[in-house]
Amino acid sequence: MSQALLFAEQDPAVDVLRRVFGYPQFRGPQAEIVDHVIRGGDALVLMPTGGGKSLCYQVPALVRPGMAVVVSPLIALMRDQVDALRQLGVSAAYLNSSLDWREAQEVERQIAAGALDLVYVAPERLVTPRFLELLARTEVCLFALDEAHCVSQWGHDFRPEYLQLSILAERFPEVPRIALTATADNQTRADIVQRLRLQDAEVFISSFDRPNITYRVVPKREPKRQLLEFIQTNHPEDAGIVYCLSRAKVEDTAEWLARETGREVLPYHAGLEPGLREANQDRFTKGEGVIVCATVAFGMGIDKPNVRFVAHLDLPKSLEAYYQETGRAGRDGLPATAWMTYGVQDVVTLRQMLEQSEAPEEIKRVERAKLEALVGYCECAACRRQVLLNYFGETLAEPCGNCDTCFEPVETFDGTVLAQKALSAAYRTGQRFGAGHLIDVLRGSATEKVGKFGHDKLKTFGCGTELSKQEWQAVFRQLIASGLLEVDHESYGGLRLTPGAVAVVKGGQSVRLRRDPAAGTKKSLREARARRDSGAPAALSEADDRLWHALKARRLELAKAQGVPPYVIFHDSTLLEMVREKPRDAGHFAGLPGVGSRKVERYGDAFLAVIRAHVQH
Repeated sequence: MSQALLFAEQDPAVDVLRRVFGYPQFRGPQAEIVDHVIRGGDALVLMPTGGGKSLCYQVPALVRPGMAVVVSPLIALMRDQVDALRQLGVSAAYLNSSLDWREAQEVERQIAAGALDLVYVAPERLVTPRFLELLARTEVCLFALDEAHCVSQWGHDFRPEYLQLSILAERFPEVPRIALTATADNQTRADIVQRLRLQDAEVFISSFDRPNITYRVVPKREPKRQLLEFIQTNHPEDAGIVYCLSRAKVEDTAEWLARETGREVLPYHAGLEPGLREANQDRFTKGEGVIVCATVAFGMGIDKPNVRFVAHLDLPKSLEAYYQETGRAGRDGLPATAWMTYGVQDVVTLRQMLEQSEAPEEIKRVERAKLEALVGYCECAACRRQVLLNYFGETLAEPCGNCDTCFEPVETFDGTVLAQKALSAAYRTGQRFGAGHLIDVLRGSATEKVGKFGHDKLKTFGCGTELSKQEWQAVFRQLIASGLLEVDHESYGGLRLTPGAVAVVKGGQSVRLRRDPAAGTKKSLREARARRDSGAPAALSEADDRLWHALKARRLELAKAQGVPPYVIFHDSTLLEMVREKPRDAGHFAGLPGVGSRKVERYGDAFLAVIRAHVQH
């Protein structure tokens, strides 16, 4: 008997991992977490999206006797996970508002009969007396609290109903609880521990790094055109998400992008009729190469692993939100891109929204600091991944080589004189005008507005003709980011000097600025990806590319017949292994990552037939 088989027999968790999920071994801290939970310990798990969080509770659920209860915040997430588990032959169900009373009653009957391995439930349903009483009569093997950051008011997705989950520690003290999240700073972690009563839980913190994601931030010039060029150059066939700040911009962008590309581009925001919103999400999850334009209302419950890009046309509100939203790309571990446009008006708009909100001053103070950290990330000249990971308390020793500032290092220069001119223009015009008007003054543009206020008579009028309008926008953007200018919310976005600006104006402090790259000089991300020899589908030979598309077509055909998303049949990463390995028989097919015993039975013949047909040709 081989050592691997002997180990599998001795370790039931490894046996489940291989037999059910089709993976040869655990990754990173998964083995330690799984063992801890199987032994009955509580755990707080911080692991990046795509790092395999779900296996940390799904494997223990299948090893420990009884049923696991998974608390999940969104209906779509429950449905996708249950679909995927059923494909693996696991007895799973969900209980939420999408079910009618007969369907809900059937799930409750299965729970009472002990017929389920896992049940997914919304937090508000879980804490009802009826459901708690049902669980009290059932053998529960563990509680998994997914998206645990929702319990914190400091988190970016705070959900009040999560606060009630502390009742589980009181009602079921002997049942292990595992709380999981992909994004939590120190304050949010402390909240999770306190509010979920996990003071005695073992804390497992994985690296926040998503090395397969390429990070890129570009100066906002013509954002829709820039987005179009990015998609057509780097992701002409791929599924992706485009985030916008407003509902109107979502709809406008979706319509424009569909017209320009000829692709299926769908809008998603809270203002859409619920049926249309759900239909658009369903088309995105079950389709191939669909793009969604959305507000932040979209995405937390999306389990689609082959989203190849996430684009932001507007700044998110914090680095946590940015990390969470960009983390929806490349969950399967294959190369993906996080692309964002960024301009001075983004900062002005977000700061106005923050100051005009009704949040307590303490929360506003924290949110200001988070926004400043995000702006600092956008303006950094160093490796973006180093800056991002540092925010979450993690150090990356060397530049990543997989972000725009690594591909083409950013040039910095002494911008003291330019800063003095910009600050002087803001001061002499009364500190109540935005960057656009100040640039007109600096460049000597005799606009009607400049003449109306007599700003063409100022000493600063025409003193900045050495820079283009776009170059001055970069200067003002960086002065705001560095805290030398701030938004005056009472003057509708006017810029005013901060106390720190005085030393610059008087010549007592120098200012270094980064030089924005000229439009069109950036190398293609596809070229950069090819340089890394990543093994992405883009790097396949012509013959292998035909096989890749044929396998995807067969997967889509099978998925449509069952009414499930294609990725619950096989992830792209598993299809890619089929292309690379070209298995000729069931034994070889069964050894591919992501192919468990049940899937060999259900799909082996169908996919082997496609492979044989292409190999013969």
